[in-house]
Amino acid sequence: MARNRYADLLRVVAISGVVYGHWLLVSVTYQHGRLSGVNAIDFIGWGRWVTWAMQVMPVFFLVGGYVNAGSWTAHQARGEGWTRWVRDRVMRLLWPTAVYIAVAIVAVVIAQAAGAPHAELAEIAWLMALHLWFLPVYLLLNALTPVLLAAHRRWGLAVPAAMAVATALVAVVRTVPGLHFVGYANYLFVWGGIHQWGFAWLDGRLTTPRWRPYVMAVVGAALLVGLVASGTYKADMVGSGNTNPPSIALLAFAAAQSGLVLAAEPWASRRLAGPRLWPRVKRLNSVVMNVYLWHFVPALIVAIAFYTTGVFAQPAIGSARWWEVRVVWLALLTVLLVAVVAAVTWAERPMLRLPGGVGPAGWWSPVLLVVGIAAAAQSLATFAVDGFAPGGRLPWAALAGFVVGLVATLLTGRVPKPGDDDHRPQRLESRDDALGEPGIAVTVQFEQKPGRADQYQRGEGG
Repeated sequence: MARNRYADLLRVVAISGVVYGHWLLVSVTYQHGRLSGVNAIDFIGWGRWVTWAMQVMPVFFLVGGYVNAGSWTAHQARGEGWTRWVRDRVMRLLWPTAVYIAVAIVAVVIAQAAGAPHAELAEIAWLMALHLWFLPVYLLLNALTPVLLAAHRRWGLAVPAAMAVATALVAVVRTVPGLHFVGYANYLFVWGGIHQWGFAWLDGRLTTPRWRPYVMAVVGAALLVGLVASGTYKADMVGSGNTNPPSIALLAFAAAQSGLVLAAEPWASRRLAGPRLWPRVKRLNSVVMNVYLWHFVPALIVAIAFYTTGVFAQPAIGSARWWEVRVVWLALLTVLLVAVVAAVTWAERPMLRLPGGVGPAGWWSPVLLVVGIAAAAQSLATFAVDGFAPGGRLPWAALAGFVVGLVATLLTGRVPKPGDDDHRPQRLESRDDALGEPGIAVTVQFEQKPGRADQYQRGEGG
């Protein structure tokens, strides 16, 4: 099948930015016998501007929209329904996440048994869970893809434009006393709007003619500079300033970044067509999910091994010596992450043989799927906010919710493909593309901008 090799490359580059950005910005410390972590940006004045190069999550959602639109269109063309398509994509996310959560909880139990101080345990366990915020949002967008894509086919770029307006309105409303919680709606409006751009990338609305990505980049950059220069929004694009909840400044940043990414596609695609770069990108893309889930583990291991023993010095953050230590720190973490991901990927191989759904399917299947996604998303959001050991104790309610979500999703049943033997067990076909399926060759039929659709009809979707 044809792959969009550029989409694979973008995910690899994006995950690299996430990993090294977190390793740089979260400075682990060991003082007075206690491990902790601080935001290095708070100690480096110019560091806030560096976050403009480190914030790459918009690329994930842009690629996610692109591949979700292509995948759903292909499955829909084969007569497959919402339940099976969403369930399969959700399980590709939940299985590896379940493994990560299980290991984290076991580690918390061991730390409790060893008498770890509650405050220290809570902080470390929070650090190990904070990156899970991405999954609830992505689960929701997976479930809503058929509806959002239908809206795109009817109204096109007016949909993300409306989401941008909604983002600005939410920013105003949340300033009203007692209505701060309204800001969380921007997790859907901002990341969902970027996801919609992925639809427009697939059908050519954002890339044809070729000057459109440049206009997108210039407009986004101008708006971003204006918002930051006015003092309305902070300059940093990582951390609570513009990401919790996502702000209109983050959306402007995403527009500038996405425009540049789309403008670079022809150049990058030509280089990926050769035999040297693509095999490496393909191998790295196959472990993106595990890299994302496990990349904080090496930081904790190295900190315990080298900080508590005094092997690593702890110079002042931002000093010349601190930057020298960062080089060694990043090198050690990279080597260890390769080993951790290799071990986890090997251990998870039996999961590929697990059923996508168990039991009979029926009218209850979509109901169970909605319940499963809601329960899992709520629990993952709780983990991201409170960590794996709030107050030094196990988060029983969040754990129970995640288990309910996983089980409910499994019990959606063996929803058959058209023409399948209803009694043949379904298996997870692959988890290589847990964050998307750029490998699916599809026939896309959009009314506007047929250039990209023509590519897919000829099997040139990469």
